[in-house]
Amino acid sequence: MDIQIGRGKVARRAYGIDEIALVPGNRTLDPALADTTWQIGNIQREIPIIASAMDGVVDVKMAVELSKLGALGVINLEGIQTRYENPEPVLEKIASVGKSEFVPLMQELYATPIKPELIAQRIQEIKAQGGIAAVSATPAAASRYGTTVAEAGADVFFVQATVVSTAHLSPENVTPLDLAQFCQEMPMPVVLGNCVTYEVTWQLMKAGAAGVLIGIGPGAACTSRGVLGVGVPQATAIADCAAAREDFYQETGKYVPVIADGGLITGGDICKCIACGADGVMIGSPFARAAEAPGRGFHWGMATPSPVLPRGTRIQVGTTGSLEQILRGPAGLDDGTHNLLGALKTSMGTLGAKNIREMQQVEVVIAPSLLTEGKVYQKAQQLGMGK
Repeated sequence: MDIQIGRGKVARRAYGIDEIALVPGNRTLDPALADTTWQIGNIQREIPIIASAMDGVVDVKMAVELSKLGALGVINLEGIQTRYENPEPVLEKIASVGKSEFVPLMQELYATPIKPELIAQRIQEIKAQGGIAAVSATPAAASRYGTTVAEAGADVFFVQATVVSTAHLSPENVTPLDLAQFCQEMPMPVVLGNCVTYEVTWQLMKAGAAGVLIGIGPGAACTSRGVLGVGVPQATAIADCAAAREDFYQETGKYVPVIADGGLITGGDICKCIACGADGVMIGSPFARAAEAPGRGFHWGMATPSPVLPRGTRIQVGTTGSLEQILRGPAGLDDGTHNLLGALKTSMGTLGAKNIREMQQVEVVIAPSLLTEGKVYQKAQQLGMGK
């Protein structure tokens, strides 16, 4: 339903993940029977969760461990890992600096040039240890280093920016990346994003995307919505983009997964994203809390080190357990941030969904009191959902 903001502007109501709830159907099933597998291109994974391409979240070790645990981790080709032969002292400095010194330090550290040989080295290090080498770059960097990534044997390429479209206008002296040509020429699946609308999702799928990332600004360390005023709450964005996927599939016979990216903290958040239509999710801060994470208990956004307009910050997330605890359990916390796979399987069992496709069809209701109803004691004592 459209809402009139004023005489000259009408708006559509959009919903965030915290405003909705999932409704059980007519059947239930044992969580052990819930099939959570999904696929990007020719890559099949048991767990529909991807670790974000952020320097505080994924390095070579994390990418390998995530692969072994049944998920996927993406390494940032424009980050610390490809600028410094030994990233450890740099990451230590980022974790130890004060709040007022943080942005200038990041701008200084990220001014060091990217080294193409380190791009190849990181990809080869991941593959040598049996991991899936997933990498991420902005369109400009993808154009510059695409050949290096292909020759190094990366398994999947994420081309990411705050907003990506096939109708990008550039200055006369700049040639924008031709997304369709890039997808066609790369020897691995190419995932494109980010977007939040039906139309752009369709365009990216038509360009040859093997997957589309959904979300602008909801990330825990992202400040794009405050800096730029741009974004669509995730529940609505996912539902709109999933509708484009369904229509594209009906017209072409090609199924392209949509991936909810950003703003997801708990197992419940992940479950609600899939119920809105997502095939998988990309998360950052929950994995930044792993003992193995490179951020040392800190997490920062991909656009934080921008030399002219930072659109991210550094947040302290702490360390709450091992990567295995966070992803597969056993949970050591009661707030939904551990055993994300167990949460998804249990939710699917409660809702009677045997697989991801059935989970996408469950009933959703608007429920602004979902996270507060009856939780007075938890909130007062800062326990469970009251933290």
